[in-house]
Amino acid sequence: MVNIIWACMAIIGIFYAMINGTMDQVNEAIFESANDAVNLSIGLISVLVFWLGIMKIAEKAGILRVLSKLFRPVIVKIFPEIPKDHPAIGYILSNITANIFGLGNAATPMGIKAMEQMKELSGTDTASRSMITFLALNTSSLTIIPTTVIAIRMQYNSLSPTEIVGTTIIATTISSISALLIDRFFYYKSKWRK
Repeated sequence: MVNIIWACMAIIGIFYAMINGTMDQVNEAIFESANDAVNLSIGLISVLVFWLGIMKIAEKAGILRVLSKLFRPVIVKIFPEIPKDHPAIGYILSNITANIFGLGNAATPMGIKAMEQMKELSGTDTASRSMITFLALNTSSLTIIPTTVIAIRMQYNSLSPTEIVGTTIIATTISSISALLIDRFFYYKSKWRK
């Protein structure tokens, strides 16, 4: 549905530009935007590769293992339906660790694997409590180092691209706590109704 809406907006915009006589400005904007998109993508790729390298170094140094051990008791409490030694817990921990470092693109495959493991565990096509909780937690994604946003700010010559780190930590902490509270509220509300 969203694709249809975007397509309609583009068609209406082009049609209006043809009637209004500003088609040359639309063409110029299309090519400028395409050029900006390519430059931005290349800049983001370099930053993503850098941070993935840092993650690999952290993994080899044992930092990710320490973070996983640190977060494991919390994750086990948040996801009580998943057995402690189940592979889903490992994927959830990897996903959360990648999100903490602002590597949403790297976190996505681990999140998909976690969802597959939880689906296999539940044995149904209906979203389980753990799947809903993980989706809420992953969407709010606690972030300490917003690497993608820093990269975008660097691409556009921000004077201080890292000044958003503090506000990002505050905002994502509040969003993660809110996501968990809302998830628990609706879970217990549905249990109470039954």
